[in-house]
Amino acid sequence: MEALKSRFPELTFLPLLAPSSHPHYIYRPFNPSTQVLSAGHAKDPSRRQFRVDTFFEKDVAVEMRDKAKLYADVFRPTDSDGNNKVPAVILWSPYGKDGGAQTYEEMGPFRCGVPLGTTSGYEKFEGLDPADWCARGYAIVNIDARGAGDSDGDLAFWGEQEAMDMFDTVTWASKQPWSNGSVVFAGNSWLAMAQLNLASRFSHPALKALAPWEASTDPYRDTIGRGGVPRPHFMRMICSGLAGKNRVEDAASMFALHPLCDEYWESKVARIEKIDVPLYLTASYSTGLHSRGSFDTFRRAKTSSKWLRVHPYQEWSDLYRPEVNDELQAFFDKYCKGLDTNWESTPRFRLSLIGFEGSPAKTVVERPEKAWPIPGTEYRTYFLDGGSQALSLSKPATESVASYDGHHLTDCTDFSVRFDTYTELAGYPVAKLWMSCDEHDDMDVNVQIRKIAADGTALKSLNFQCPVPEPEVPDTNVVKFLGPDGMLRASHRVSKTVVDGILDYTHDKAEKVAPGQVVELEIPIWPIGMVFEAGEGILLRVAGHDLRLPEVEFLKSDVPLDENKGLHKIHTGGKWDSSLVVPVIAEGKKVQ
Repeated sequence: MEALKSRFPELTFLPLLAPSSHPHYIYRPFNPSTQVLSAGHAKDPSRRQFRVDTFFEKDVAVEMRDKAKLYADVFRPTDSDGNNKVPAVILWSPYGKDGGAQTYEEMGPFRCGVPLGTTSGYEKFEGLDPADWCARGYAIVNIDARGAGDSDGDLAFWGEQEAMDMFDTVTWASKQPWSNGSVVFAGNSWLAMAQLNLASRFSHPALKALAPWEASTDPYRDTIGRGGVPRPHFMRMICSGLAGKNRVEDAASMFALHPLCDEYWESKVARIEKIDVPLYLTASYSTGLHSRGSFDTFRRAKTSSKWLRVHPYQEWSDLYRPEVNDELQAFFDKYCKGLDTNWESTPRFRLSLIGFEGSPAKTVVERPEKAWPIPGTEYRTYFLDGGSQALSLSKPATESVASYDGHHLTDCTDFSVRFDTYTELAGYPVAKLWMSCDEHDDMDVNVQIRKIAADGTALKSLNFQCPVPEPEVPDTNVVKFLGPDGMLRASHRVSKTVVDGILDYTHDKAEKVAPGQVVELEIPIWPIGMVFEAGEGILLRVAGHDLRLPEVEFLKSDVPLDENKGLHKIHTGGKWDSSLVVPVIAEGKKVQ
């Protein structure tokens, strides 16, 4: 941590509220103790019961190399005190090992698709449930990261300090008298990002496997500066829900000081290509945070022992599905216990394609495919026509201009096309737009692909089963997916690069746009997975504002949050080859 402060002396740390005084943090007083939760125990009658007698060891001290103490709650089968040694599953985050401010009730409607009786109430937010996993023959270690809860130190966002702490925790867990010497990590979001951060920096002989349940890998490109566009609001929301005895790194404010992807942001990147530990990966399209990183990890991780399951749900509702926990156990049993679980026969890659509400097209759920991207994909180019607002396979001969108010909550421009036959799209779309703005020297441009019905209605997809029709479901990204999106600050166009055949940006340099100058913007769109019946189609939406629904309700804003000024003009036809490239994996007939 001192090295981080030394490298970046301008970095500020914000004081954290104490867990006991935070208005939204559920805190159970510090109380090192051990109790037995008997089989059949439930926190209350509405919660999941424990299936085996379980030791619950509260506030166990885990000492780091610098003598800082982090505190964990450990759940393990009572027979692990004898000859039945068990592997440890570490669930790592600063969100609260027993409580915290983040709950499924608070983060979205209908408990985010996680019914109350699905979990015991002892689970860490975004983590596996000890009531389930102790019965599967594992110890669950819910730990508060450095600076969180009662743990010592200041709280940092990923990077080397967190990786070192996780390494030391692996050493500790592997040497416990109840441990068989094998350690794994599991969990979603921060819990997943931390796993990849660790494995990209260090190798530990006791670390046998990882299960990152959807993760961003690069805080600049995935979250706070995606496309070079400042997006500090989500990070600030996360910080507001943290509690501890000391301080938290103010990463959200660093964008103003470090608007390019420089040494500070690079220090946070997980170097996926270095990861050489077995991986059970999941991905979805619905998250506005993790899609890019989840798919990239599967493509780029060094290990040959990697599996990716792309599901059509929201990540929290997927995390607690009984059938996928059975599958995860087969994976862990192979690498932690050496059991013959026939895991190797599991398809390396499974793909889901979303059908959307009100569509005759049925969602394709976890269909095995040979690889990602899909072999034989057709990268089809549709040209934009500003006059007719259509997408067409031939470039319009006549030049035309479409425009929208760049600094506006809702204004946008749409271009659409319908498919004549059954069609499946999966892969990495790209929008190429020739654009100008007379009133400003930069543009933040957002694009999104929406599915449209035969009558042109833009459709929506529910990420989990809801008790009310879609129109009555609150408009947040946790529960309602509109379509994959992309964004780019026009001045960052000069940092364009291609990595493994996929368009990307280094964001290490910028060049302003002269007012009225027409510039080419190639905007990568996060992975798409959609299925269409004949007559349905897509529209490309272009706007100055973020086109996804806010991730959660309290991120909604009544004012535009972008820095745009004036009209954004899209130049099409003639010498302007503004276009959308979509990955077509099937056309004309359904894939069997």
